[in-house]
Amino acid sequence: MTGFDDPATVSRYAQGTVQRVPGLSALHLMALLLLGEGAARDAAMLVVGAGGGMEIDVFARARPGWSFDGVDTSAEMLSLASDVLAPFGERVRLHEGLVDVAPEGPFDGAACLLTLHFVDREERLRTLREIRRRLKPGAPLVVAHHSFPQGENERSLWLSRYAAFAAASGIPSGNAENGAVALGERLPLLSPEEDEALIAEAGFADVSLFYAAFTFRGWVARA
Repeated sequence: MTGFDDPATVSRYAQGTVQRVPGLSALHLMALLLLGEGAARDAAMLVVGAGGGMEIDVFARARPGWSFDGVDTSAEMLSLASDVLAPFGERVRLHEGLVDVAPEGPFDGAACLLTLHFVDREERLRTLREIRRRLKPGAPLVVAHHSFPQGENERSLWLSRYAAFAAASGIPSGNAENGAVALGERLPLLSPEEDEALIAEAGFADVSLFYAAFTFRGWVARA
């Protein structure tokens, strides 16, 4: 489904993500603000699913004292991130693999954007727990990914809306519709209620919704 080891797919990642995720730039800005609540000028942040480098680019430009460890399973995506994030030098360190390859921290905050919908429930829970284990007590976690009602009629309606947004944003309608079908068939999607409960099960407190845009939801929580 992801195709993130395909160089052609990776080269189109930035534009395609903007066309598929409503309010992507606002999502990045909100994540920055949530991570920054109470953070020190020299805070250390963990970003899981950092391939492409889009969110770290936003964070690093806005907070010149922050440092970042980014983790991703795709070498191609990390190569793209390395190019995007080159201006920030040693403030950014990238690691190939699952969350297990991340440094132990402790970190002042963590972000996991547009990533958890690719893994099943058990791996999602394990990932969240590993992130929490690396955070300082009370540190924020910001997550956002596909999460929408999974009842039969509701599911098809929201997938059609996802396709409509992509088409309205410039993706050919056939590609947008095929993408919605693939999303529904291949991703281990959860409802917002299931996702929120999973974050709490991983040990996070004060789980709050901050972003909702068609098939996407985002939460902030505290370790």
